[in-house]
Amino acid sequence: MIDAYEALLISDGERAATLDAVARAAGVSKGGLLYHFASKDELAAAMIARLARLVHEDLDTMRGADSGPVAYYLRTSVMIDDALDRAIIAVSRLAQGGSQPAAEALRRMRELSAEEIRPHVRDQAALDLVMLLSDGLFFNNAVDTDGSDGVVPVGAELDALVALVLRSVQR
Repeated sequence: MIDAYEALLISDGERAATLDAVARAAGVSKGGLLYHFASKDELAAAMIARLARLVHEDLDTMRGADSGPVAYYLRTSVMIDDALDRAIIAVSRLAQGGSQPAAEALRRMRELSAEEIRPHVRDQAALDLVMLLSDGLFFNNAVDTDGSDGVVPVGAELDALVALVLRSVQR
């Protein structure tokens, strides 16, 4: 049911992700959906909880990344349509619809990432560079869904960008 809710948020937005639409997309009756989630707010809370879990899993992966947290963070800012990418977009749709808990979850995700990266960069300006570049990569990847615009670097171009940033930000 959460997968159906997530998919509706991504494809059609928060307003279209009604309980009826979620039940239809999940292939269950509205009563079946209400048995698990008594309201749209409960669905949103479950989606936000999914994001929090995925963020913590990603932070664990970042800590162990051979390339280091900065390179890992930048490379994973180029969306690959994984569970974390989908959760970020879905919760962003909730935030765009006015959900304060969703907006707070996205702020917290960014804060946790910054906390993980901070010890690996020389100062606040370097941290800002990494965080804002990551935001830009994610955003541009979201608007260039088929890669035809060539806005988001891939392969050797992404390698060169990451190398440049590492030279610029490391202690």
